[in-house]
This record gives sequence, C-alpha cells and structure tokens, in this order.
Amino acid sequence: MNKEINIGTFVEVLDEDFKGKVVKLMGDEAVILTNDGFELMYPIKQLILIGDDSIIKQGSSYGAIESAKTQKVTVNHHKVNTEKKSKKDEIVLEVDLHIEKLVKNFKHMNNFDILNIQVDTARGQLEFAIKNRIPKLVFIHGMGEGVLKSELEYLLGRYPEISFQDANYRKYGLGATEVYIKQNPNN
Repeated sequence: MNKEINIGTFVEVLDEDFKGKVVKLMGDEAVILTNDGFELMYPIKQLILIGDDSIIKQGSSYGAIESAKTQKVTVNHHKVNTEKKSKKDEIVLEVDLHIEKLVKNFKHMNNFDILNIQVDTARGQLEFAIKNRIPKLVFIHGMGEGVLKSELEYLLGRYPEISFQDANYRKYGLGATEVYIKQNPNN
C-alpha cells in the first residue's frame, strides 16, 4: 500500500478523522494538506489511500477552494426587487387629539372647552396638511362616546377635496380616522 501513496494522492489517517492530499514525502513520513487547509505530518504506515480524487475534491472544502481558484468567478448582477413606495404611502401626518397630549393642565376645563381645543387642533393640522400638500392624515381621537369623532366628520365634510374613513384597525385600533387630501397639481 505504501507504494501507491505519492504526492498528490488523497489519503485518510488511521484512527483519526483527518483526510487530505499528500503534498510532501520525507522518508517514511508524509505531509498531508487536510480538507481544512492544515499541513500535518504522519507516518506513511498510518495513511490509507482513498478512492477517486475528484470525489474527495467535491466533498471537501479544500477541494472547493482549489476548484474555485481555477474557475472564473461569475458575479450575480440581479437586483433585489425593492418596490419604491409612492409619496402617498411615505408621508402620513399623525395627530393625536387626546386632550392630555394637547395641553398640560386640563383638569379645570369642562367638556365643551376640551372639545373646542380638540376640534381647533384638528382644523389647524388639516389646514397645515392642505397648505403643505401632505396627502394623508390620521386623527387619533380614541373611542369614548363618539362626540369628537362626529365633530371631526362634520369638519371634514366641509372640505370637498377630502375623503376620510376609519384608520387601519391593526395600527390604530378603533379610535382613529384616516383622511386623504386629493392633490390638485393646478393649485
């Protein structure tokens, strides 16, 4: 069996989990380059010649590296499909109309004053969005008794360039109204 082991043959070490290619012979010892790229010296008596070199090359990382060195590497130039979102999806003005978000101290206010502040804030933010051509608003009003929601619907109904509906339930729950402002390029 020793006569068959030459430089370039593939061998396996007895009683150990090493396989590799013989790269140097020195008397009765051989230096093998393992599949992991390490050079190890073993007595030739402990080496077993193993099958077809091409099968070992395909199965080992060393063989894969060697074959990759000799082959031309082709680069994949395919672009990942990244859909660009329109500006309508990107710009959303969220307005939280909960009174604690609008004023610091509201304990002394009655319901009428609170409602007026909330509606005035909604009107101001709506005018701001129209003026700055922001196509989508979300008014977060909460569930409550529905008084603020009905006032918002009355306010929004006075603007012909606006459509509105309940906002996304997953994101806002039941207490939000989504407003779309139709953009007219002539303005």
